[in-house]
Amino acid sequence: MKSLIENRFSLLVLVLVALLALYGVAYASQPGAVATPAPGFEKVPVASVTAVCPSPGDTSVGVVAPPGSREPGSATLVTGGKTLATVDIPGRLWHDEVPASSPPLVVAATGSMAAGLEVAQTRREKSGDQRGLAGTRCTEPVASTWLVGPGPAAADVTLYLTNADLAPAIAEIMVYTGEGPVFDDTGGVFTLKPGQSRTIKVLDLAPSALVLAIQVRTSSGRVAAAARAIMNDGRGVDWLPVSAAPATRVVVPGIPGGGGRRELIVASAEEFDTLVEVKALTPDGTYALQGHELVEVPAGSVATLDLSTGIGGQPSALVLTSDTPIVAGLVATGTGSKTDVAFTAGAAPIDLGSVVADNRTGGKVSSRLLLTAPDAAGTVSVQVVPRKGEPREPFQVEVSASRTKQVTLTKVDGPFTVVVQPLPGSGPVYGGRVMEERLKGGTALTVQPLAPARMWALVPPIAESVATVLP
Repeated sequence: MKSLIENRFSLLVLVLVALLALYGVAYASQPGAVATPAPGFEKVPVASVTAVCPSPGDTSVGVVAPPGSREPGSATLVTGGKTLATVDIPGRLWHDEVPASSPPLVVAATGSMAAGLEVAQTRREKSGDQRGLAGTRCTEPVASTWLVGPGPAAADVTLYLTNADLAPAIAEIMVYTGEGPVFDDTGGVFTLKPGQSRTIKVLDLAPSALVLAIQVRTSSGRVAAAARAIMNDGRGVDWLPVSAAPATRVVVPGIPGGGGRRELIVASAEEFDTLVEVKALTPDGTYALQGHELVEVPAGSVATLDLSTGIGGQPSALVLTSDTPIVAGLVATGTGSKTDVAFTAGAAPIDLGSVVADNRTGGKVSSRLLLTAPDAAGTVSVQVVPRKGEPREPFQVEVSASRTKQVTLTKVDGPFTVVVQPLPGSGPVYGGRVMEERLKGGTALTVQPLAPARMWALVPPIAESVATVLP
């Protein structure tokens, strides 16, 4: 009996030793723990885009997506419930006149027509209160839009709001003037039903303002916002381009050379006064604005700076820096007994490329690009895409650091598109397209700041979570 018990204990000890040895070998040979990086945003091609032309009636409209893609896609042009056209070939410019009194034109694109879609409208008048060239980039609905330009004391300013989505939108309009923010009896709040558009006279919001900045922001939904200014006494007409969001460093590109008035408008929505440093970048380099190096912007208001002589009539861009976020725009007036006006505004660098849908050259009309590299030297390719025929071979343009370069576009038969693409190793490039026409009595002009192409979207990571089914 004693021998049997001892054998059992010996067997148990042997089993325990074997198990310990087995687990020891497994622990020693297991692979080291590898840290799994947290999922980040994924960069994917834009698959759907909507652009809105605010008042296309009796204007010419250009619609294009950059050439190169062979994937399927289409862009549908609808105004007032009527489909004007469907475009399904990237690199093919659709250009036509839109009938007078047409409501906002909504361009909805998917697939290959969505990536880089650009839409623009241009109107040309030879006489009357709206004499001149008036062009604008048709923008997508967003949650916040800034516009900077003249006020109702200097121009007839109309604000256009369009809700192109399928859900209602609630928009709030904030107006800043030289005297500070303006609050009206309605609170500046407007509700737009799905597909609804609305025009608002800025005179009803801020009747005495000479210059102003407008923010249109939504608490629900999205809207496409645009503004047109018809200057008093027949001094020209144009659309205010969308300004870059408030920032402590703002680049205002596309300031045309030549004579005429150049007025900088700077606005701040902050609660503190700020000093803004102003530098001009010309073809000769950084230009010190003697006597105009600083502009003081009171809290929640707008300030102006006359640069008519400061930049010496050269094509240029401005770099503004401040301690608090600002927005900025510039008013450029043409020459002659009958003047025209054009506007440019703070813009973003065209890191993903840029497309200008509607351009003209030949006869009395000319178009040119003003490209600026405020930090490091930039190199871009420029390609012309005519309405008829194949796209032309791109050519390379080098922009020296801290300089602005003017690129005159050669004659093209009919309207055409310009595609600007930064090349590898290029520093940040900003730009604007200037179009001019020699009319009796003076030159008509319009400026479109180059906007980054709508090529890519950042998609947040997707993970399983019980939160999606919990109340």
